[in-house]
Amino acid sequence: MRRRLIQSTLAVVLVVIAVFGVSLVIVETRTISNSAQERVDSEAIRLAGIVDSRLFAAEDVTAEILRDQVAQERYAVIRIPGEDPIEVGAKPSGEVISSTERGEEGETVTVQEPRSSVTREVGRTLLIIGLVALLAVIAAVLLAIRQANKLASPLTDLAETAERLGSGDPRPRHKRYGVPELDRVADVLDSSAERIARMLTAERRLAADASHQLRTPLTALSMRLEEITLTDDPDTVKEEANVALTQVERLTDVVERLLTNSRDPRAGNAVTFDLDEVIQQQLAEWRPAYRSAGRAIVSSGKRHLTAVGTPGAVAQVLAALIENSLMHGGGTVALRTRVTGNQAVIEVTDEGPGVPADLGARIFERTISGRNSTGIGLAVARDLAEADGGRLEMLQAQPPVFGLFLSRTPLKSAVPDDDEPTVR
Repeated sequence: MRRRLIQSTLAVVLVVIAVFGVSLVIVETRTISNSAQERVDSEAIRLAGIVDSRLFAAEDVTAEILRDQVAQERYAVIRIPGEDPIEVGAKPSGEVISSTERGEEGETVTVQEPRSSVTREVGRTLLIIGLVALLAVIAAVLLAIRQANKLASPLTDLAETAERLGSGDPRPRHKRYGVPELDRVADVLDSSAERIARMLTAERRLAADASHQLRTPLTALSMRLEEITLTDDPDTVKEEANVALTQVERLTDVVERLLTNSRDPRAGNAVTFDLDEVIQQQLAEWRPAYRSAGRAIVSSGKRHLTAVGTPGAVAQVLAALIENSLMHGGGTVALRTRVTGNQAVIEVTDEGPGVPADLGARIFERTISGRNSTGIGLAVARDLAEADGGRLEMLQAQPPVFGLFLSRTPLKSAVPDDDEPTVR
């Protein structure tokens, strides 16, 4: 591209020089020739005046007297009636510029100048024009190179940016070049890079969330299947199989919910459901794990509460809190339900040391964890709660108390609650 820009610029300059240069040469040649002719004419008139004045005064007219009146390169012939011609200067050979003037006393004065002097002056003018044209070409080449670099370098940068996007590096460069068209392309590429970065982040986040959220249901399902293989009692097998089927349905709901959140975090299928069913389901699923750890999980508080939300999402939030208490807490884990304003609250607490003071409200940020865990569980739980129009908060750090707030009325008619949640 650089070569084409330089060639096109140079071609334009050469055409301009050719058109105006030829015209200038023609004009200057004519001007120099006319000027030389005018000088010879002026010389003949002046010399005729001198001869007239001397003849009128009856003075001698000789070559010696007139020699100083004729330019060095010129030749003059004075013809006076009845006398021999008077010659001043060397007679030129070849083409000449000649002018003849007749005086009042009947004499004629002829002045000649060799045309070679005009040719030399024309040559000097052509040399000057040629040098100017050469300087113009050099300046045009330098300007073309500068302009080509100014246009080609940004295009190279933009090509490299596009190549980086194609190779999976979506970092925007935010580099502009002062050329509106190129800056527009750079804006589009940066916008595309930001969209690709968001898409890649969403994909990585979905993969991390899926890994975290599916781990617990799969572990519980595995435990149920192991219990089925270890018993010969048909009633026990049937009971465990029913529980396993319920867990498979929950697992399916977890996958659908994750996919829905990856497309639109606010998209949900909120319904009015019974909180007791979700809580009892979680207790049944987590009791084997707590028994294995020598701990207990219980529930208390107000019964027969209904809330608006997605049962599967609420179950996932409670599962995240219960698992968090199992991994990081201690003693008995308690789920307590209560009502504040038009909201139903499920509090999850344990008898462990609680949340370290240096974490504080950052406990819900991704990759933030008090121990060597992923730090994803609570962040995903808060996202799920907010997607249902609820909220998840840490009500107390030591001992730890987490509260899940859910609306008790349909979302369209829900009124924000100004009451402060009860803290134990």
